[in-house]
Amino acid sequence: MEITVNGQPHIVPEGTTVAALLETLDVKTHYVAVERNLEIVPRAQYAEHVLCGGDQLEVVTLVGGGVRSPES
Repeated sequence: MEITVNGQPHIVPEGTTVAALLETLDVKTHYVAVERNLEIVPRAQYAEHVLCGGDQLEVVTLVGGGVRSPES
């Protein structure tokens, strides 16, 4: 089935979960947020959240920062 991830089409097998998709994309689940059809998928539900054909997903990697060191 076809889904869209970050604006790019992807073909995945029927029954693919968010967790399986992230594994296929080699994305570590600890520092990402996943939005499916404009709704955030809770991290605790990645393994049970089954994707459907036509789903639109955004996978956002979280990056820390914002504190400047005294040397900067």
